[in-house]
Amino acid sequence: MAILKKSIIRMKESATGEEFTLPIADSQTSIVETHPFQEPVSMEQEQVSFGQKPVPMAQEPVPTIQEAPSVRSVGSEKAGYMSPTYTISRSVKLNPQFLVANRCVGNQQDSTELEYYKVLRTQILQRTNGGGNAVMVTSALPGEGKTLTAINLAFTFAKEFKQTALLVDCDLRSQQIHKVLGYTSDKGIVDYLLDDCPAHELFVWPGVDKLTVISGGKTVKDSSEMLGSPGMKNLVEDMKSKYPDRYIFFDVPPLLTSADSLAFAPFVDHIIVTVQAGQTALQDVNKALRLLPGEKVLGLVMNRQKQALTAVSKT
Repeated sequence: MAILKKSIIRMKESATGEEFTLPIADSQTSIVETHPFQEPVSMEQEQVSFGQKPVPMAQEPVPTIQEAPSVRSVGSEKAGYMSPTYTISRSVKLNPQFLVANRCVGNQQDSTELEYYKVLRTQILQRTNGGGNAVMVTSALPGEGKTLTAINLAFTFAKEFKQTALLVDCDLRSQQIHKVLGYTSDKGIVDYLLDDCPAHELFVWPGVDKLTVISGGKTVKDSSEMLGSPGMKNLVEDMKSKYPDRYIFFDVPPLLTSADSLAFAPFVDHIIVTVQAGQTALQDVNKALRLLPGEKVLGLVMNRQKQALTAVSKT
């Protein structure tokens, strides 16, 4: 398949058990020939807990409501760094220890792993290059790290001088992003689509410059119908057009366990597929990719690679 010639970003596990992305620069590398997969050993859902002692969730300050379009200069003004002032979005304070425990490294200034997400960010910026700002992050099967990938990408894009980022939880059966980040939320996409909740009340500012999040609220079983609805299409179009410097990352359920990603794919500009090293079978990767519009797929993100990468030859 032509899509298998996209570049691959792999996740290398550190000595402490944490994982980080590591790029294979050759855009002509084929995962069919160089990276054989093993059969899946588990079909369990992604876990928010990673085997570490839970860290108490941060207390929320009194909330305000939505995003404000005003802009202020922050820090490196001469270098062109500008950040919105979120005076209307509901504000929450994240617990740094909770983020570290859940491997949310994208907001850790001293994190070694952060540099690899920056490489991934650069590749995405170069490949999209003004050709759309809506990115769907999905996977072939559950448990392959798509939610964590979406979170860390959103954090990393928010650090970029010329971009802002919006992270949207589109797993309408099981909202997880706000739980991984460690804050409570009673409003999300379902509340907007079913209960006429104003869109501006969905936005949360987690205290991170240039980043807003939508996650939480009600869940539904008929999620594919909701994600493919005219209301969802209109909401995505509004998100895409409101701020031209904003990248939007949609965390969407796996391709092979529901129709959600297929229903939502027409609304986005680009797609990233997360797979897990040593677990996702090659046949499942191929099956998942065949379901997607190939022209939208930017490439694969390979999670939990435990061995150091070696050079690969061109195909």
